[in-house]
Amino acid sequence: MGTVLDSHFLALTAIVTVGYQLLFFVITALLKFDKVTDFAGSTNFIIIAVLTLVLKGTYHFRQVVLTLLVVVWGLRLGLFLLMRILQWGEDRRFDEMRGNLGKLAIFWIFQAVWVWTVSLPLTVVNASDRDPSLQAVDIIGWIMWSVGASIEASADQQKLAFKNSPENRGKWCNVGVWNYSRHPNYFGEIFLWWGIFIASTPVLEGAEWLVILGPIFLTLLLLFVSGIPLLEESADKKYGNVAAYRVYKKTTSPLIPLPPIAYLPSWFKATFLFEFPLYSRNLPQEQPNW
Repeated sequence: MGTVLDSHFLALTAIVTVGYQLLFFVITALLKFDKVTDFAGSTNFIIIAVLTLVLKGTYHFRQVVLTLLVVVWGLRLGLFLLMRILQWGEDRRFDEMRGNLGKLAIFWIFQAVWVWTVSLPLTVVNASDRDPSLQAVDIIGWIMWSVGASIEASADQQKLAFKNSPENRGKWCNVGVWNYSRHPNYFGEIFLWWGIFIASTPVLEGAEWLVILGPIFLTLLLLFVSGIPLLEESADKKYGNVAAYRVYKKTTSPLIPLPPIAYLPSWFKATFLFEFPLYSRNLPQEQPNW
């Protein structure tokens, strides 16, 4: 990065992140207790944010604001996910990992990489000596964070209330913001982290612009790896033969909240709305009506 100090901060946050995730990996492996997984990820962001701010000690306004934004997001999401998993029981993502130490280790390594990479914009801002005056991009970034955090929080609460209602048992969530996006919580998370990056740009110089890898990594992760593809596959297997679900899937944007649309060409959906073919590869084929 731009300075030796940046490198020191990057190394420190990497060590802290690996150590923190290693601790929870040991707890999970020894006690077969995986209810703290998401809590470990979310709180790791808070640790990095506060640690870099305090160690640098300059407390520039931009540093304080961005740190607070990440702490608020991490606390809200971490506590929500912890309470949800304690209420719902075991995390199904670990059904195939509990007896396989190698797969479990890979998951925790990946989580450490996720936390460290996505935190890069804030890490560099907090490590920097530069403190340019507030600019339009600062306000834009903060607004993006506010919009994204609000959508993510609303989506989480609406789905939790939906799932906890006995009358909705066996149904997919299509209320509130879920009527406009099949994954509004992921949209909110992606949007708020792009906001953090945008608000960090007045400080960036030279190679420090590589921190854009943080929001890019998060976006690719949720679009193609552990986010939307897994949930789409699960939903297709559960509801794929239900006509109303197929209509919901056909008319509802996969990510960006939009009014339900009866029909758009596939190329348009894939290009502008992130409706990729892999999201429907497990959808049962409709049987002819003869």
